[in-house]
Amino acid sequence: MSLWQTTLDALTLLVSLDRELWEIVAVSFSVSLTAISFVILPAILLSFLLAHANFRGKWFLLSLINTLQAVPTVVIGLLLYMLLSRAGPMGNLDMLFTQKAMVVGQMMIGFPVLVSMMHGALQSSDRRAIETSITLGASIARIATTMIWEARFPLMAASIAAFSRIVTEVGCSMMVGGNIMGLTRNIPTAIAMESHKGAFAQGVALGIVLLSLALILNFFLTSMRGKGYMRT
Repeated sequence: MSLWQTTLDALTLLVSLDRELWEIVAVSFSVSLTAISFVILPAILLSFLLAHANFRGKWFLLSLINTLQAVPTVVIGLLLYMLLSRAGPMGNLDMLFTQKAMVVGQMMIGFPVLVSMMHGALQSSDRRAIETSITLGASIARIATTMIWEARFPLMAASIAAFSRIVTEVGCSMMVGGNIMGLTRNIPTAIAMESHKGAFAQGVALGIVLLSLALILNFFLTSMRGKGYMRT
C-alpha cells in the first residue's frame, strides 16, 4: 500500500469518527490528563522548595530527580508490574491491567520531568524579589504564589513537555495496562501493535491525532505568552 493511500485511509478513519479509533484516543487522553493533573501541584511545590530553600540532602534529591527522568519507561513499567502482580506486595489492590495502573505509571514518569524543568524555571527568578518581600513582611505563601505566577509561562511549558512525554510513552502502558481494547489500549500501544501487524492506516491516524495535539498545545502556549508580554 502506498504512503498516499495509507494517509487517505487514515484521514477517512478520522473523519468518519471510527468508533475503535476514537475509543483509543479517549483512553489515552483520559489516562494522561488524570496522571498529569495529580502531579502538577506537588511538582510545583517541590520545585519551589528546591529552588529557594536550603536543607540537608538537597543536592542528592536533585540528582535523584534528574536521574529518574532519564529512566526508560519500560523499567518503570517492570517495577510497577512486579509491585502490582499477584505475587507482589500490592497485588491485593487488583490494579494490574487497569487504567489506574497506567495512571500511576505515568505519574511516576511525569513527576521527575516536571520537577526538573520547573526547578530550572523557578531557580532563574530573581532572589532579590524574595528578600524584598520578606523585608516588607509578606508571608511565605504570598511570596511563593507571586513567584510561581511570575514564572507561569515556563511552568506551563514544563507541564506541556511532561504531558507530551507521558501521552507518547509505550513501555510502561504496555506492561501495566496490557493493551486491552476499550479499556487500556492507548495511542502509543495501538500504533505499536497496528504497525507490527502491517495495518498502518490506524497507526497513521493516531499519529495525526498526536501531532495535532502537539501543535494545539504549542500554539496555545505561544499565544498565552504573547498576550502576557503585551500586558507588561
